[in-house]
Amino acid sequence: MKKSTERQLSPYNTELKLKGFNAFQIEADGAATKMYSRKDFYKICLTTGKSKIHYADRSFEHEGTILFFGNPHIPYSWETISRTYVGYTCLFSEEFFKVSERSESILQSPLFKLGGTPIFDINEQQRDTLNEIFRKMIDEQESEYPYKDELIRNYIQLIIHEAMKLQPAENVEEPKNAAHRLTAVFLELLERQFPIESADAPLSLRSPKDFADALSVHVNHLNRSVKQVTGKSTSTHISERIANEAKALLQYTDWNISEVGYSLGFEYPTYFNNFFKRIAGTTPKSIRDFTA
Repeated sequence: MKKSTERQLSPYNTELKLKGFNAFQIEADGAATKMYSRKDFYKICLTTGKSKIHYADRSFEHEGTILFFGNPHIPYSWETISRTYVGYTCLFSEEFFKVSERSESILQSPLFKLGGTPIFDINEQQRDTLNEIFRKMIDEQESEYPYKDELIRNYIQLIIHEAMKLQPAENVEEPKNAAHRLTAVFLELLERQFPIESADAPLSLRSPKDFADALSVHVNHLNRSVKQVTGKSTSTHISERIANEAKALLQYTDWNISEVGYSLGFEYPTYFNNFFKRIAGTTPKSIRDFTA
């Protein structure tokens, strides 16, 4: 029997990938803190509280209620500031949403575009309207209605259309914290590559230049910012995160060592062995043997 090269992830992530959609109330549902593969899902959040949202080129600080649209292809970092933080979130995959040309065109709207402003200040009346839509989505996903996916897509489209009537928020933070902002988004983009789910889909961003290109900044600027904020080099952050993922793959999958190395971007096993020994102080075989 052919061995699977697919990694078994958390039950929440597995269920989310199968359904392609999940909505939950932030203060009431444990799913709000569960891990999922961020590279696969669009996100819409309606939240009340104080927070900062960082992109590579700018940050937004808000207090009150906001409506936020997250694109899995555009890295961002979310910093919650206030103790009280409530609202709703829905996650959906491109495959779940794009069942028609109309749906596809909505994903091309400025809400999900690079350089757009997908954050909107929401007044009390608008919040009540959006709360009701989110509640209907949550109720519908638990129902036995055979066409509930189509109805949920309509609710998502309704939220998108409500947002397109609004003016984007303008609370842009001054560039004095540019190094912190860029570092936060770099770390988010680094983390977004994990967990590795298949040995057949190698890691795409492995060097400081790869990340700098993805963030549209010069590699020297990225390196200076990350070192200034964290005390570690960009290369160190990347290497340590890859090594941690390698340990997890060696411990929790049945992939052979060559497959683990290839999934992390190492074309030859020797390169992977040398890298892992340099960062982890031991060999991949030692980790695998200890686990077994």
